[in-house]
Amino acid sequence: MITFACKKIRLNEIISCSFSLNKTEYTVFMFLFKKEKEFDIHSLSKKMGLERTTLQKALKTLLDKKLAKRRQMNLKTGGYFFLYNIKNKNSIKMRLFEIIRQWEKIAEEEIQTL
Repeated sequence: MITFACKKIRLNEIISCSFSLNKTEYTVFMFLFKKEKEFDIHSLSKKMGLERTTLQKALKTLLDKKLAKRRQMNLKTGGYFFLYNIKNKNSIKMRLFEIIRQWEKIAEEEIQTL
């Protein structure tokens, strides 16, 4: 937890705000971030206790924001399924640092206009 002026800011708020994630998207993001392995929708749904459609929507957002990646696995009998994982942790951390630096710059500019 970070204390900023008169408000305490939790890490989950920084991450959610930085990447514009809703509660479900944040939950899926952090699950993948901590697990560091690939999951298919079915196993992810079982482990997280979320509906498949809810997960698919959250994963689409994470993919669009380049926070997660997916890999197609082809079945020998035909068809395919996707495996989902987090993108590179270090690059995500660097993106967070850059967003925070941008916030700092904006705050400094606002203070200069006083």
